[in-house]
Amino acid sequence: MDRKKIGLALSGGAARGFAHLGVLKVLREHGVPIDFIAGTSAGSITGAAFASGLSVEEIAAVGRKMSWFRMTGFSYSAKGLLSNASMGALLRKSFPHDKFEDLPIPFAAVACDLETGEEVVLKDKGDLITAIRASCAIPGIFAPVKHDGKLLIDGGIVANVPTKAVRKLGAEIVIAVDVLASGATYWGTPATLLGIFFQSTMMLLRAASKAHHYRADVVIIPKIAHLRPDEIGKMDEFIEAGEAAALEKIDEIKKLISAD
Repeated sequence: MDRKKIGLALSGGAARGFAHLGVLKVLREHGVPIDFIAGTSAGSITGAAFASGLSVEEIAAVGRKMSWFRMTGFSYSAKGLLSNASMGALLRKSFPHDKFEDLPIPFAAVACDLETGEEVVLKDKGDLITAIRASCAIPGIFAPVKHDGKLLIDGGIVANVPTKAVRKLGAEIVIAVDVLASGATYWGTPATLLGIFFQSTMMLLRAASKAHHYRADVVIIPKIAHLRPDEIGKMDEFIEAGEAAALEKIDEIKKLISAD
């Protein structure tokens, strides 16, 4: 009897995206098959790495090479302070495949068209690394990435939890991982205009993320409200939180699979 196809929708969230590794580790250990993956922003990095054939341990090894210094550089563009080309170079060197058509697991990266505001789903064929860079191009910080005549920015603007994209790939059961939904207890009450701006932006992103949960059969939300999205050095703590959150949902996931 054929089983239903399972898809992962991995959200954006900067360094919080390391929590996706903990979720993947638990799914692998419990024999949950992954047929499709869609990722937004940080989720596009982890998702593409796993889809390209890297193990969780190998992805973590790549993650340990990451730092804001190594992943960014001056953009020399009026459209963004920084470029994420350095991040792209690191990923190209680390991944066994850099073309969509060569990936062992079908994968989609979600970006946003800067001119129209429309969701752009990059998949099937073409350069994987350019797609990841586009999905991670946080507006105002990173310069937009050119692709097929369009300027693309971070997909979190339109679909931070890419449940729609993974459904369109063919997933019949969708497991979503939202690393922003737990909130942000570290903020406190902002005392500056910039602090108010960033906290308000995060609130909007969390609300927008939750609007995509309804397409998922299971939503995993790591308890990482106390960790900032810029804390790359706390990768192990993010991974452990991802593992714990996935373990809480693993029986539910197994019931979905066995109900085929």
